[in-house]
Amino acid sequence: MGSLTSIYVFACVFLSILWNNIQPTVENKITANYSGHLLTEVPKNIPVHTHILDLSHNSISEITNFRFTSLSDLQVLNLSHNLITELDFSAFMFNQDLEYLDLSHNNIWTAYCQLLARLRHLDLSFNKFTVLPICQEFGIMFHLEYLGLSAMMIRRSDFRYVAHLQLDTVFLTLEDFSLYEPLSLTALNTRSLHIVFATNQNFNFSLLYDGMSTSEKLKIVNLRYTLSHKDFPSPSLELQKKIKTTDLTLDTVDLEWTVILQIFLLVWDSSVEHLTVRNLIFRGPVVELTEYKHVPLLRSLEQLLSLGSSMKALTLERVRNKLYYFNQEILYRQFSEMNIDSLTIHDACMPHMLCPKKRSSFQYINFSRNALTDELFQNCDTLANLKILILHRNKFESLSKVSFMTSRMKSLRYLDMSSNLLRNSRAEGRCQWADSLAELDLSSNQLTEAVFECLPANINKVDLQNNQIANVPKGIAELHSLQELNLASNRLADLPGCRAFTGLEILNIERNLILTPSADFFETCPSVKELQAGQNPFKCSCELQDFLRLERQSGGKLSGWPEAYVCKYPEDLSGTQLEDFHLTELACNTTLLLVTALLLTLVLVAVVAFPCIYLDVPWYVRMLWQWTQTKRRAWHDCPEERETALQFHAFISYSERDSLWVKNELIPNLEKGEGCIQLCQHERNFIPGKSIVENIINCIEKSYKSIFVLSPNFVQSEWCHYELYFAHHRLFSENSNSLILILLEPIPSYVIPARYHKLKALMAKRTYLEWPKERSKHALFWANLRAAVNIKLPTSFETDEEQSDVTSTSSITQCLIK
Repeated sequence: MGSLTSIYVFACVFLSILWNNIQPTVENKITANYSGHLLTEVPKNIPVHTHILDLSHNSISEITNFRFTSLSDLQVLNLSHNLITELDFSAFMFNQDLEYLDLSHNNIWTAYCQLLARLRHLDLSFNKFTVLPICQEFGIMFHLEYLGLSAMMIRRSDFRYVAHLQLDTVFLTLEDFSLYEPLSLTALNTRSLHIVFATNQNFNFSLLYDGMSTSEKLKIVNLRYTLSHKDFPSPSLELQKKIKTTDLTLDTVDLEWTVILQIFLLVWDSSVEHLTVRNLIFRGPVVELTEYKHVPLLRSLEQLLSLGSSMKALTLERVRNKLYYFNQEILYRQFSEMNIDSLTIHDACMPHMLCPKKRSSFQYINFSRNALTDELFQNCDTLANLKILILHRNKFESLSKVSFMTSRMKSLRYLDMSSNLLRNSRAEGRCQWADSLAELDLSSNQLTEAVFECLPANINKVDLQNNQIANVPKGIAELHSLQELNLASNRLADLPGCRAFTGLEILNIERNLILTPSADFFETCPSVKELQAGQNPFKCSCELQDFLRLERQSGGKLSGWPEAYVCKYPEDLSGTQLEDFHLTELACNTTLLLVTALLLTLVLVAVVAFPCIYLDVPWYVRMLWQWTQTKRRAWHDCPEERETALQFHAFISYSERDSLWVKNELIPNLEKGEGCIQLCQHERNFIPGKSIVENIINCIEKSYKSIFVLSPNFVQSEWCHYELYFAHHRLFSENSNSLILILLEPIPSYVIPARYHKLKALMAKRTYLEWPKERSKHALFWANLRAAVNIKLPTSFETDEEQSDVTSTSSITQCLIK
């Protein structure tokens, strides 16, 4: 315990002084840090212009006179926590700018002095000095503000060289202490006095009495007294007039209750305004004041406490007792009747506190980290002056009873009920709070959304973080005065509305279960100036786009943006800041997406339909389908005819309006004479019972050539177009040169329909025979045509041809109208 206390004391003092006194003068200075480097001596390679040198927490045992000579700019030197045994201040005689020198926590037992004129901070505490190491040279260190010393004895003459100095702080460590001459401390002229007494010895109370007569601020650590209270050295009557202390702190106290009360009576009747006792252990019986022999003039402690004094605040932190049983009412009554402004009893395992008998002067009460329950201060009318009540981390369970506890505290402004076991239920009835209550802390309890039905009507700030609230109910009473609401670490799935909080300015909903916040929050909450919504498991999807747009329009109202706003879902976006998450308007707007898709579909249909209509694609598809079906039927119905053989020299395709020329000129001139040409004509060669399309395809396939008689009448015939299509199809499928075009009459290009693009292509690319008007050229025309179609046909098919001519009937001619 002693070593831990020493380290704690050193750390507090060192950091406080270094920060407050040294930092402003060494800002932007060169620092050399060798702390914890296991050094056994001062290093030789320290930069010459070093201003701050830290050699603490090493094993340096000696300081030579020349190691710091070159460091003329040195201002701060820390040699604490080493193994130095002797100190010669002449080692720093060339460091004229030295202001801060820490040699605490060493083994120094002797020192040789040297003037350090600019020194402000000198710490020699926690060493092995027998007497106080105060040299005559200290008396002319007029800049000295902090002086840390250690000794085993203190005599009146020890402070004679520094008695005239106006010091800010004197720090004394008295380990293995053996002698104190009374009134020795009174020679000091310091504002603050801090004494750390030996941990394993009975405390010398003269140090307390003289310390209270010396400084305004007094702190004493390790007040341990194991002797009987009968041996306790009571203070003199003259001491009350000499006390200067206004702020007294006693740390690590282990005394009998009787001795504690004696010290308290001394303090109560003195100039002390603030009394703080930490780590208190009390022993012995707890009895009434009348049993104490040294206070014969008072009838009771209650009378003394009710009279009032200079004391304004009493703080007790971490109180424990070694009694199995004592009359707690005596103890509680002594505290409750104190006529002071502030009372703190922290971490004392206190199960109860009594209501003052008469109107109390308490304005501040802190009973945190105790075992208080719902019975505290029920029906208590005497705390009308109380403004702040802190009951953090106790065992309160009923929010309704807490509200009734405050209903008679007419001045209460702040109530802290955090980290209790509070629950709220509609079965408990309505709540009744103090009308003056402005700030309420209900964090870290077990409250649900029903808590909104039990909030003070005039509340300004409510902290409900770390509860079990899933939503803010609709229809709750309006809280017009509410300006700040903390709902962090709950179970909210969306941003709450502000129907009941019309004056809300600050809302905290961090660490909830919000996936997609509502985008209309600022519209429903126009008075909100700051929204803290970070650290939620945001789902980065289209629904979040409106919230991101809300952030851009909020003008910086989202606190913690963008660092605290990160995607949680989906997994591939986990860790992405919302600021970096983007989706297009088209991807998130369903209506726009449907309209765009519809427009694209219409455009696509139009793009496809126009060439189809212009080129008559449906007609060609239909013809291809019929040709495919005909081939399929022929394949299945007549397997013996799969091997197609030529039966005709040529198939003749012509318009019915050109039939006279075909019958009177074409057929007679090709079929007359020896080796006549066998022509296939629809009127005589189409097979009854088959479809026209099927007959056309069969005739084209059984003919060596296909002769097309072109004229303006031809392009007007639908059937002629069919025949041309199938013949052209054969041209490509069989890679044959089977088409013969005869231009009977000139055909202007504008006469040919747009869908007859194949006819246009054939006339543009293929050579055709033109029927001459001069009779003298007819013989040559027929000779060329005969030569084009002349081929030796198989013999068997010549007989079939004759039979086919016999079976043909004139009914075919009547059915086929071109």
